[in-house]
Amino acid sequence: MADTITAVYAAADGTILDVPGLMGMGRTGEENVPLTPEDIIPLPGGADLMLLPDRLAVGQTAEGEALPIEGLAVAAILPAGYTRLFLPAYVREEKAERLPLYGYTAVVVCRDKLCCAAVYTDENDKWDPVHYNTRELAKLVKRTKKELKGNRIVEQVGGCSLNWHCCTAQNLFYRRWECGIPTSPACNANCIGCISLQPAECCPSPQERIHFRPTPEEIAEVGIYHLSVAPDAIISFGQGCEGEPSLAADRIAEGIKRIRAKTKRGQINMNSNAGWTEGIKTIVDAGLDTIRVSIISARDESYDAYYRASYHLADVRASIRYALDHGVYVSLNLLYFPGFNDREEELAAWQAFFRELPVQMIQVRNLNIDPDAFLAVMPKAKGKAVGTKRFLKVLSDEFPQLVIGSFSHYVSH
Repeated sequence: MADTITAVYAAADGTILDVPGLMGMGRTGEENVPLTPEDIIPLPGGADLMLLPDRLAVGQTAEGEALPIEGLAVAAILPAGYTRLFLPAYVREEKAERLPLYGYTAVVVCRDKLCCAAVYTDENDKWDPVHYNTRELAKLVKRTKKELKGNRIVEQVGGCSLNWHCCTAQNLFYRRWECGIPTSPACNANCIGCISLQPAECCPSPQERIHFRPTPEEIAEVGIYHLSVAPDAIISFGQGCEGEPSLAADRIAEGIKRIRAKTKRGQINMNSNAGWTEGIKTIVDAGLDTIRVSIISARDESYDAYYRASYHLADVRASIRYALDHGVYVSLNLLYFPGFNDREEELAAWQAFFRELPVQMIQVRNLNIDPDAFLAVMPKAKGKAVGTKRFLKVLSDEFPQLVIGSFSHYVSH
């Protein structure tokens, strides 16, 4: 049949092969299920393929039996703007070590093409990989370091740009769009999927956390520089290379005041867990335009299991309430894991959450984590998973003001 979906695996030499006669499968939560044509799209440009060590690929027979394949499972790492619908299906061997922090997505073959279980969530050319890591980047980093000589933030994001290939860091040197200004080496949470700090015995972090505390003068210098020249300019506190920015509330607030004394252009954003409400209030009062709140669940039990923080979900709600009441545009950075966020009890909690707090946007982000490590620490399911597409549709239908996307959008003010 033309739309037959077949399983794939990686041979010992890394060659990716399909298995005619075995249906391609994906994973939702802990369950491996066959995929349908509605679940998949052609592998998008900019996606990377990864082999999963010590994890055998799985396919389903015509009789409905899931069989392991003598070859490694294959995963896609999606470019920004795509939300995965299913994780890779695999059988984990006992000796398997924890996977690095990436958003693993199911890969299959259909119509003789590699496909993945995903949906396009947000159209935004600004985050297309073609705009980043260009040949002139090193020269541009050198130019800005000369213009803002001695500014430690510039030194930090220069390293993030050239060593870790962070797009938000690179935008400072390209003089455009959203630019990160890291400020805080400390955090009040201990997220199991933190991308900037992991225990030594765990998987390596994909970014190096900032190790100093920028002054208000350094913050303002970078902010004024970027907002004064960049088109659709955004400066963002709370980047992947730092902890929780609200812990640097006094320095950020003073920096914002200095920036706004020099320029009214552009947008000042903060990415935050919003757990320290007093710090959030200080920054909001200083002139914050937008805030993106990292969140994984609207249920206390699930929230606490992931963030392992010194605060609780009630504090996050209070921070969001204050921001909304003071005219700040609020979006949620929803850390998404198929078979978890779309559980019936999680969806019901989100519906109650949005009735109480009418935030303007959800940015659906694929949670970068080993699936088994994640499920081992999270609460067991009480209800069924309704599926990612259904999850998003229910929220979109009930809350039409809610923009569902993947990126921070430029907001006029």
